[in-house]
Amino acid sequence: MSAFKPSKRQSAILNMVARDGFVATEAMVAEFGVTPQTIRRDLNELGQEGLLTRFHGGAGQAKSGENLPYADRLRSGVQAKQKIAEMTASLIPDGSSLFLNTGTTTEAIAQALLRHKNLHVVTNNINVARYLSQNDTFQIMLAGGQVRNHDGGVTGAGAADFIDSFRMDIGILGVSGIDEDGSLLEFDPAEIRSAQSVLRNSRKVILVADQHKFGRRAMNRMGDLLDVDIVVTDAPLPISFEKTCGKAGVEIRVAGSAKR
Repeated sequence: MSAFKPSKRQSAILNMVARDGFVATEAMVAEFGVTPQTIRRDLNELGQEGLLTRFHGGAGQAKSGENLPYADRLRSGVQAKQKIAEMTASLIPDGSSLFLNTGTTTEAIAQALLRHKNLHVVTNNINVARYLSQNDTFQIMLAGGQVRNHDGGVTGAGAADFIDSFRMDIGILGVSGIDEDGSLLEFDPAEIRSAQSVLRNSRKVILVADQHKFGRRAMNRMGDLLDVDIVVTDAPLPISFEKTCGKAGVEIRVAGSAKR
């Protein structure tokens, strides 16, 4: 067994990463009032012990096997989700056809879309369908399959095949995490086929992800930033992820700021 014991600062860094998913080096420098070199030494040591994952420009969680419970996700980052939802809704013209997949961010977007008219929506999320059904001008098509009781997601081959039968203007896709190499990651392997169907059958793909999804680890790869047209997030991205988006030709929209 390792005799390693994190210092007080290293323990605080681990708490920040556990809370936020990804923490930029400059944020830790500001938080602790030390040099970037000191923070990098801390991150290297913590990474060697397997307590976090070291990225260029910061650090992310070491665990990649399971997501937070749905109730906790619903309560966390509410303001960020609302900001992302409002900006995403502003990108959707009335009369559009679109996909919305599972997740608490896409549920927030469904609520923000209620002011629109004549949308045609395909979803594998019972909660999204329930929110959108409040607008009488919408046509809502719900995929069939196995329902996850804890969050209302519909998964399985039937859901993916249903999505594959459409070609929509816009796919709005939530994600569990985004790796520094551009990989789009999911905790639940049951999500993969449906998400890939959305990527494949959308003329334009909007990826919605708060700042904590960048650098967050999950086991299952569902796609790549190369498959995405626009990323909507709630804060400026770390430089490394900004460069990855640039190489992939992805437009970054930061909610609450000017177009980038």
